[in-house]
Amino acid sequence: MKNKFIAVEGNIGSGKTSLSTKLSKDFNSELILEAFAENPFLPKFYENPKKYGFSLELFFMAERYHQLKNKWVEDLFFPSKISDYFFMKSKIFATTNLKSDELLLFNRLFDIMLSSLPHPNLLIYLHANTDRLQENIKKRGRDFELDIKEDYLKSIENSYFDYLKKQSKFPALILDVSDVDFIENHAIYAKIKSLIYKDYDIGLHHISI
Repeated sequence: MKNKFIAVEGNIGSGKTSLSTKLSKDFNSELILEAFAENPFLPKFYENPKKYGFSLELFFMAERYHQLKNKWVEDLFFPSKISDYFFMKSKIFATTNLKSDELLLFNRLFDIMLSSLPHPNLLIYLHANTDRLQENIKKRGRDFELDIKEDYLKSIENSYFDYLKKQSKFPALILDVSDVDFIENHAIYAKIKSLIYKDYDIGLHHISI
């Protein structure tokens, strides 16, 4: 596989981890999964976003940074890496969750960390409508996520799209998975997998599956 680093991104409940896991097995890639369950502020955030937003995002950013830095060594057994997040995720969620003064400090720290991390060679963004996202969220059954509102999911989506439209570092593919099941439908998964072999210009690409 020519892409040495693929990041799979998307909203909460879009299927990032599921797709990353399947692709990593098929391409014999090192799998990098976000350790979200280790963030002690996550359940507290959903109960009181204003109080715990800054602590939540700082913890996530620090953990993502350390994980990616530690993983970024040459591995003879894994010629490529596939991650279920990209470090920019920290800034995207912070933009939605933090107040302006908090965001100012957060962004200063973020910019320092980002400068020493690699960009993906290819980013796959899984788009799903809010009905599908909420269905997936309920299906996986994490108690602290069950009351996530549609407005919050839409704000996260808008932040992602705003970033993807403006970035000029790597190719980004937007795949609408609102009405498909790439886990159970082997033809759909095969089509997604085939996209990785193609060449893309830097920028945003909407791909029909």
